[in-house]
Amino acid sequence: MSELYGAMKISAYGMKAQSQRTRVIAENLANASTGPEKLGQNPYIRKTITFKNELNRAEGVDLVNVDKISQAKGDNAFVMKYMPDHPAADAKGYVKMPNIDPIIETMDMREAQRTYEANLGMIEQSRSMMMQAIDLMKR
Repeated sequence: MSELYGAMKISAYGMKAQSQRTRVIAENLANASTGPEKLGQNPYIRKTITFKNELNRAEGVDLVNVDKISQAKGDNAFVMKYMPDHPAADAKGYVKMPNIDPIIETMDMREAQRTYEANLGMIEQSRSMMMQAIDLMKR
């Protein structure tokens, strides 16, 4: 029974991590077209999330947790968009815009959702096995 409880705990931590990943992706999508307010400022910078495994010594299981949420490195090459009426436009009428690809973010969101659902399925399966074990002990 303790193995099943451990499996449920691992899956619950996985669901929590994927939920946080989904929030970060949603923030990126919401700010995909958020430019700077005035000249000289940078637009929204894409965020990324990293995970780490932590050993729960009391139960002897590895659990996943969020390591950090940070601004993406390497994708900060902003897209220059012609918007001469924008307050942040340079002398040529271009504004720095975030380099966020909504298709990539959507695919990341789909992957996070599927991983969340897989963890949920594992919890449901473990719960079912626990209930069957309890039924067998009643006999």
